[in-house]
Amino acid sequence: MYKRILLAYDGSDAGQRALLDCQDIAQWSQSELFLIAVMPSAMSFVGLEGGVYDMELEEREKKKHRAVLDDGLRRLSQAGYAAKGEVLVGEAVDEITKYARKIEANLIVVGHKHLDSWAARWWRGSISGALIEHAPCSVLCVITH
Repeated sequence: MYKRILLAYDGSDAGQRALLDCQDIAQWSQSELFLIAVMPSAMSFVGLEGGVYDMELEEREKKKHRAVLDDGLRRLSQAGYAAKGEVLVGEAVDEITKYARKIEANLIVVGHKHLDSWAARWWRGSISGALIEHAPCSVLCVITH
């Protein structure tokens, strides 16, 4: 069934719940687990003022995303799972789908938090919704409120 499961992990409450669900599915299907954290590209950090590239900001972001990934890998390890992990740089949906194709994932697991206001939903967009449209395999959205 699901032999390779990819979890897009961001350390949020929804991401942590997805991590737990991912463990249950992996145990049931005896799957390989892959964990990724996606960092926005350096161009995402450029402000409206123009093209000021801040290497220190990018390094802080890399460290932050690496810490999130390491936390997820540690949690999986403590639960008895060996997972491979990687920090990717780019637009989340593109990087997740590209990595899923690379590892031939059978399932992508992602956390999703329902947003209360229409403005918040419009402004933030939905990574999980876009993944469903572009993923090369099934997508499990673990919902939190």
